[in-house]
This record gives sequence, C-alpha cells and structure tokens, in this order.
Amino acid sequence: MRNFQKLEVWKKAHELTLSIYQMTANFPTNERYGLTSQLQRSSASIGENLADGCGRETDADYRRFVQMAAGSACEVEYHLILSRDLGLLDATAFERFSADINEIKRMLCGLSNHLEPNYPDRRLPR
Repeated sequence: MRNFQKLEVWKKAHELTLSIYQMTANFPTNERYGLTSQLQRSSASIGENLADGCGRETDADYRRFVQMAAGSACEVEYHLILSRDLGLLDATAFERFSADINEIKRMLCGLSNHLEPNYPDRRLPR
C-alpha cells in the first residue's frame, strides 16, 4: 500500500484545498450552497482521489484514481474562472490559484504517465 502523504502532488493539492477554504470564507452567503460548496468539494476531491488510489492494489486502479483527481483539478480550474468572472476573486488571487492548479494538473499527468504499463521509467516512491 502506498502512502499518499508522501506524494508531492498530494501535499500541493492539500495546501490548495486549505487555501480555497480560506478564500471561499469571504464569498457571499448566497453562494454557500453553490460556488463555495463546489470549489471546496472539487478541491478536496483531488486529494481524496489520490488517497483512495494509493489504497488500491494495482497500478491500473491507482492510475484511474489519479485520472479522477485530474478531472477534479479541471473542475477547480473552471470554478476559479467563474469566481473571477463573477467578481468574487480578484485578478491577483486568480493568478496565484491558477498557477497552483496548473502545477497540480501537470504533476497529476506525470504521475498518471508513470503508472502507464509501457512507461519507460516505472520507479515510483512507495
């Protein structure tokens, strides 16, 4: 069984989730069950899927959860764009969050590639 807490991508995703929870605390109360909830849930889903995948027995199962984490990262990216366009997130914060989510997406892509059966270098941290 893999230790998800040792994954750099999980650490970055967890930090992003904490930051998103702090940022959305300032969203209007009428967004509590809308955008606030969606951003919080989709950001937390990245780390959740990585943790779940680490508990799987096969690399194929693990890879499937890494890919679901990548889907959640794309969802976060859209919600950040929507937050900016609705005026709930200023340009500076948007750029910071956008850079973070894009780095996480790149890392997830790399991890997914390493889990590909025919990938040339399959050495992964356990």
